[in-house]
Amino acid sequence: MKDTALSSTHEALGAKMVPFAGFNMPVQYEGVNAEHETVRNGVGVFDVSHMGEFLIEGPNALDLIQKVTSNDASKLTIGKAQYSCLPNDDGGIVDDLIVYKIKDEQYLLVVNASNIEKDWNWIQSKNDVGATMRNLSDDCSLLAIQGPKAVEAMQSLSSHDLAAIPFYNFIVGDFAGIEHVIISATGYTGSGGFEIYCKNSEVQQVWDKVFEAGASYGIKPIGLAARDTLRLEMGYCLYGNDIDDTTSPIEAGLGWITKFSKTFTNSEALQTEKQNGPKRKLIAFELDERGIPRHGYDIVDADGTKIGNVTSGTMSPSLGKGIGLGYVPTSFADVGSKIYIQIRKNAIPATVVKLPFYKS
Repeated sequence: MKDTALSSTHEALGAKMVPFAGFNMPVQYEGVNAEHETVRNGVGVFDVSHMGEFLIEGPNALDLIQKVTSNDASKLTIGKAQYSCLPNDDGGIVDDLIVYKIKDEQYLLVVNASNIEKDWNWIQSKNDVGATMRNLSDDCSLLAIQGPKAVEAMQSLSSHDLAAIPFYNFIVGDFAGIEHVIISATGYTGSGGFEIYCKNSEVQQVWDKVFEAGASYGIKPIGLAARDTLRLEMGYCLYGNDIDDTTSPIEAGLGWITKFSKTFTNSEALQTEKQNGPKRKLIAFELDERGIPRHGYDIVDADGTKIGNVTSGTMSPSLGKGIGLGYVPTSFADVGSKIYIQIRKNAIPATVVKLPFYKS
């Protein structure tokens, strides 16, 4: 089990630690609901240093990225980031990721912790253009400072105007007394804020100064359990649950990051799927009665016939009702459609809804 540079800090703060994607990670501190509310209404900090970072460089860096990712990275200018995915050869997804254009001929790819080795090998296997690849994952730390008060709380730590960084843009600048950190207006909570990339040797200083600066704003450390409820309220996909090697980006509602203005891995088959329409779709649903939908529960029709599975589900702290995602045949995917979630012996009625569940 790998530790992050802050594992001992989390333990000292009383975090409940669990194994996650090969890392010893804080799942919660004071409780999921309280931590969830802290991020929705104030500011909280996640240690997400388990994520993977690859640097792709050289004259053919963009060619490689265009070939392996579904989105159009040629649209990126320096200081912009882009959500994308790595399609496989069979219609599924190797991983979802964020692509950052650091400078001309230099890109940072941020991938999921559980897929670092898989993604590295996959991209390397497609690198017949001679792009330079460096795996920075073991040397990088990543903090997600999230919530509506994040900008105001963190402004004293940088000479840059943090409020002026648009969503999915970033700067390389000073933060918490460290030069040359990436300050990125990204995150997976839907409540605004930043992600800070720095070296392992720098992250303790950054963490300490972040909590110092945020003290008067009620800043708190947040665990992975609240990260999951926050992302689910936004309908953001979690790799291994809602998307994987068997789910296509078209089925998963990720057509918006699948650009057929270029050729990429399996693009022809995915374009055909988009034109013909997928046989199944990832839907969002809310329970009409009390209950908590969980990953793996069956989705059934009015006759009790199984039509799909819940891929993610929880009791929404913000909405106070059971919410979830799951794949169903396209005929059940329209907003307003009635489905049922099999919770033990009971088929609980649910309604297909439009994302996001949480609207600020």
